[in-house]
Amino acid sequence: MEKKLSVAPMLDWTDRHCRYFLRLLSRHTLLYTEMVTTGAIIHGDVERHLHFDAAEHPVALQLGGSVPQELAYCAKIAEEYGYDEVNLNVGCPSDRVQSGMFGACLMAKPQLVADCIKAMLDATSISVTVKHRIGIDEMDSYAQLCDFVGAVAENGCSCFIIHARKAWLQGLSPKENRDKPPLHYETVYRIKQDFPDLEIVINGGIMTLDEAGEHLQQVDGVMIGRAIYHDPWMLAGADRGIFGEQNPLSTRLDVIEQIIPYIESELAGGTRLHHITRHMIGLFNGEPGARRWRRYLSENACKKDADVRVLLQAVAQLEAST
Repeated sequence: MEKKLSVAPMLDWTDRHCRYFLRLLSRHTLLYTEMVTTGAIIHGDVERHLHFDAAEHPVALQLGGSVPQELAYCAKIAEEYGYDEVNLNVGCPSDRVQSGMFGACLMAKPQLVADCIKAMLDATSISVTVKHRIGIDEMDSYAQLCDFVGAVAENGCSCFIIHARKAWLQGLSPKENRDKPPLHYETVYRIKQDFPDLEIVINGGIMTLDEAGEHLQQVDGVMIGRAIYHDPWMLAGADRGIFGEQNPLSTRLDVIEQIIPYIESELAGGTRLHHITRHMIGLFNGEPGARRWRRYLSENACKKDADVRVLLQAVAQLEAST
């Protein structure tokens, strides 16, 4: 199987502006939306939730839901909008998600997840995947994980994105569930060994592309989340390091130059500058003047009349530090 890298779906972070920005750094990394619930699509503003720029491809929509017919309907709409993949969230542990009967609590219902996947596959021709944990609460044995993967795979799912931590649905906050349960990468490796025909993508605690390369010796793909969001320039090495192709841009300043036309177009359409530049705060992490860059953008991009001049002034703050 072709090895792949992806940026994790992150609520409040991986919106369309973030994805456009990240796409400038890597042509081939798969990008995910924030989780969108089936209710938001069925009863809400579909265009607001699903619109994306064609430059974002390849891009996947992550859905939250547990009613097969509703997920099938939303998967069909996702295909019509041009998404390359639809992913079912079976990993989020928040109370709000549990009350809606989706996310990590669905690991206790493997047949329901299997039915959801089948309904989506029957409704669309694009890839349908599932993102889940290695276990929940006391349901954390390897045999139970295999039962879950096996049941979902039998209904046609061929790609599993596995966060290598269990989730505690009671007693830990979503933030704590990202850090406190120990990582068990070997469990994900074992799933790949026992289900060799499935595409297995590993997620959780991966901080560098070098680490990603090590995991790719054992599994088919790697998903990285917060490490890339906080240090996005890391992604600029992905096309060469993971995919064996030339990186699209050479310097961080190239990124600024490339994103200005997008920002001008978005501002003309009513978008506020801060909605775009908030994702760029970490672009110069580790570089001289990075703190001044972050401070200037944070303090000025949110102003009502802020435009691209704020971005250029932030660059000037960097140059003043060299």
